Amino acid sequence: TLTDVRQPKPAIPVGTGIKRSGKRLLTVGTDCAVGKMYTVLALEKAMRARGMDADFRATGQTGIFIAGNGVPIDAVVADFISGAAEYIAPANNAQHWDLIEGQGSLFHPSYAAVTLGLVHGSQPDMMILCHKAGLVHIDQHRDYMIPQLSECILMYEEAARLTNRNAAVVGLSFNTSTMVEGAAQDYLSAMEKTYGLPCFDPVRTGVERMVDYIQDEKQEARFYKLFPHKQCVS
Repeated sequence: TLTDVRQPKPAIPVGTGIKRSGKRLLTVGTDCAVGKMYTVLALEKAMRARGMDADFRATGQTGIFIAGNGVPIDAVVADFISGAAEYIAPANNAQHWDLIEGQGSLFHPSYAAVTLGLVHGSQPDMMILCHKAGLVHIDQHRDYMIPQLSECILMYEEAARLTNRNAAVVGLSFNTSTMVEGAAQDYLSAMEKTYGLPCFDPVRTGVERMVDYIQDEKQEARFYKLFPHKQCVS
């Protein structure tokens, strides 16, 4: 049996931007294939192990096969991308987490539009920026350099605050597969010192420290200590 999951469900609504209950976390990336799906799958497993109410929300065909449902966001007509994100992560109880699989990158010349629609429709309370250590340009697009991670954070937050004024990047997930153990640990430590946020490799180090951060009700957006001029005034 062949199953084509890249067929969006009919009657996906246009996005409304209306604030909805529940909590949402979206993985975003500096490029495609940098660990966005794996990161949210690891988070779902770890959060559920702690008794947290969390669900992985798939937006690509591999994720749909894993979860058994979802929306293939890159096969949705552009006007309905944000609505599709609202559809897969609807209003929920106050303590429920929707962990939404990110797609593409705002810095990708081919797929930035899909990413932006997903960011707007997800209305993420939290975002985790995913990056492959050592990657300096968009894969197969050498003329498109990846900005500094601080700039990536700023751009994702600015985009997300159209529909959630409190959206913030709260952690960085790195693919350190090209590094030996010691170098990878040094790299993660240096990144954490630079950005003041949890920096981890979901394969090498796991995601427990990121879950600690998510669970910490006292944590505020530490990001603003680095860039206070970007704090959103309600």
